Amino acid sequence: MRINMGPSHPSMHGTVRIALDLDGEVVRKAEVEIGYLHRAFEKTAENRTWNQVVPYTDRLNYVSPVINNVGYVMAVEKLLGIEVPERGQYVRVLMSEVSRITDHLTCNAANAMEVGAMTVFIYLMEAREVFYHLIEDVTGARLTVSYARVGGVTGDLTPGFLDGLPRAIRRLRVALDESSRLLMKNRIFYDRFRGVGVLPRGTAVEHGITGPVGRASGVDYDVRRDLPYLAYDRLSFEVPTGTLGDSYDRFRVRMEEMEQSVRLIQQCVRDMPEGPVSADDQRVNLPPKEDVYRDMEALIRHFKLLMPGHGIRPPAGEAYSAVEGANGELGFYVVSDGTDRPWRVRCRPPCFFAVSALDKMIEGGMLADVVPTFGSINMIAGELDR
Repeated sequence: MRINMGPSHPSMHGTVRIALDLDGEVVRKAEVEIGYLHRAFEKTAENRTWNQVVPYTDRLNYVSPVINNVGYVMAVEKLLGIEVPERGQYVRVLMSEVSRITDHLTCNAANAMEVGAMTVFIYLMEAREVFYHLIEDVTGARLTVSYARVGGVTGDLTPGFLDGLPRAIRRLRVALDESSRLLMKNRIFYDRFRGVGVLPRGTAVEHGITGPVGRASGVDYDVRRDLPYLAYDRLSFEVPTGTLGDSYDRFRVRMEEMEQSVRLIQQCVRDMPEGPVSADDQRVNLPPKEDVYRDMEALIRHFKLLMPGHGIRPPAGEAYSAVEGANGELGFYVVSDGTDRPWRVRCRPPCFFAVSALDKMIEGGMLADVVPTFGSINMIAGELDR
C-alpha cells in the first residue's frame, strides 16, 4: 500500500511530504519531498540592501534566529574586513547559546510529546518560555529578533537579562533533570527510540550531515571547536557524541548539548570585558539616535546607511562564513559586486542534509516509527527551503 505521511498528518509538518510504500506496517520504501514552503530567501536577498537581509535570516531557523543573524553578518564582515569588538563577540556567543538552548528544548519537547510524553513537553516548553523572556528583554522580540548587525549587535545586554539569567539556568537544569529521570530509562520511551531510525556514521558523512544528528552517529565535528569563530577559542566546552546514531542518541545528544551551552553562557558572563558591542566603523555603524536628532553630520550618515542606493557597500569579492547552528554547520556564501545589494547570497542550511537521508533512516522500520524519527532530525521548514 502506498500512503502519504504529510503534509496533512497531525504529527508532521505541513511543509513536507513522505510517500511510503508499506508491506503491512513495515516501510519498504520512502520518498521525502520538500518544497511546500517557498520563501525564496536567496533570491530575495539579491533584491535587498545588505542590512535588509538580516530580518530574512530570522525566518530560516526561526527557533534559533540569533545564530542565523550572526552567521550572515559574519560573512559580510569578512568582505569588509571588519573586526567586531571583544565584548560584541562575547555577546554574540552568549545570545547564540541561549538560542541553541531554546531550539533544543523545542525539538526534544515535541519529540517526546509525539510518543505520548506530554509531561516532558510541558516541562521543557516552560523552561523555553523563561529563556524567551530573556531574549525579548535584550532584543525586543521573541522569535524574529534581527539582533545582529554588520559590525556588532543592536545593543548591549540589559540589566534585566543579566539578573534573570541565573534563574533561567536553574529552571532549565530542573527541567532537564526531571525530563531525563522520566524518560531516559523509561521502558516505553526507550523501546520507541532505541534502535529506531538508525543513521550509520558512514551514511551521515556521505550526506554531509553535521550538528546533533551527525554527532549522534559518531561524526565528531563542531564548527565552534574545529573552526573557531568569535570568542569560542577562549571558552571551554565539550562536544557530546553518540555511537548508534538512532533516535535515542539524537535525543540524548541534544540534552547534553544544552548543559554545554549553559557552561558556555556562564563563562561568557564571567569573562566578558567592558567596552563597545559594535565596531566604530562609519561604513556600517549607525550613529546614536540622539546624535541624529541634533547633528547634521550624524543625520546624513544615518540617511546614507539606510536609504536604498547608498547603504553598506562591501568591495567586490566573495566570502563564506560558517557557524554552528542548532542543526549543524550553518554557512553563508555572499558575493559582492561593490553595490549596496548582494550580487548573490547562498545559504548552507544544516537540516537540509539531515532530511536528505531521512528515507534511509525509516526504510525497513515500522510505520509508527516514522513520526519520532522525523521529529528527531528537527526539520525546520524555513531552513530547509530551497
